[in-house]
Amino acid sequence: MELDQRAAELRFLLHDRDTKFTAVFDAVFTADGIEVIKTPPQAPRANAFAERWVGTVRRECTDRILIVGERHLATVLAWYTHHYNGHRPHQSLDQRPPKPAPHAVDLNAARIHRRPILGGLINEYSAGSVAEPTLRAPHALPGEDTKVCLRMNQYLP
Repeated sequence: MELDQRAAELRFLLHDRDTKFTAVFDAVFTADGIEVIKTPPQAPRANAFAERWVGTVRRECTDRILIVGERHLATVLAWYTHHYNGHRPHQSLDQRPPKPAPHAVDLNAARIHRRPILGGLINEYSAGSVAEPTLRAPHALPGEDTKVCLRMNQYLP
């Protein structure tokens, strides 16, 4: 999807004061009604959340995969974003995932299932007693697991 197709959804563009962001660059976005916001001068922590996200994605995902094109990158990031926002433990949540399982499971009685994400780069584990509805991913890459939960479909490009 191109920027001009998504411009109606965007309200703000936040960037630092690097010289690569010229007035002409900002004018392109303001012409579409997007407000350009610059981070405060000499405030390295102003963009900390974005920097943390980019660093996490690089360390856990893109540094370990050879990206072969824009569509491949979009698909990989969609899978990782779904994993990050739903299953991956977060320090700020006391090592719990953002969307934890709705009930406690007796691990002695339940069977644990491993689901590889991104061709096995990341693994998600769940109790086998709860079956998630699945569908074929329309943009699955060759050699990847082609089953994703229904919630994932909204993230696929």
